[in-house]
Amino acid sequence: MAKEPKSEIAVPLRIVLVAPPPGVDFGIQEGKGNDYKTISIQRSKAGNLTLDCTINIKGNRADGPPNFAGPISQGPPTGRFIYIGIGKSAGQFDSCWQRRIKIPLEGITWEMIDSVLEKPKRLLQATIPGTGKDGGPSCATVKPMDGWKVVKA
Repeated sequence: MAKEPKSEIAVPLRIVLVAPPPGVDFGIQEGKGNDYKTISIQRSKAGNLTLDCTINIKGNRADGPPNFAGPISQGPPTGRFIYIGIGKSAGQFDSCWQRRIKIPLEGITWEMIDSVLEKPKRLLQATIPGTGKDGGPSCATVKPMDGWKVVKA
């Protein structure tokens, strides 16, 4: 296992939404409860949509795994995730959609974090379906199709 950092470190993340319905805004929720804003907002077009952000990580967990922190990290320490706001939840008030996608951070290891930090042009990426079974934007808990991976930026 890698050495635990003494303070928070920032790690770049990329979420790729595969073929979401066009014309819908997607963005990353920053903050919790009613006191949040949506950042990195993008409107979907034909093809995939990419959302980039940075997550803070602490090494203060007794059992060793990374502890995701900062304003985009949601949930308890043992089950952290990121919310993607969709339509009205991303500030697109004329949208017929008001959904969120919950992207679990499970599977991100210290080894992956070290690999990203060693090379400045690397990041962690999750690729998930952008369209749900109902034909609208994906929503609720959507686990990465192939997990988190270290990729070139």
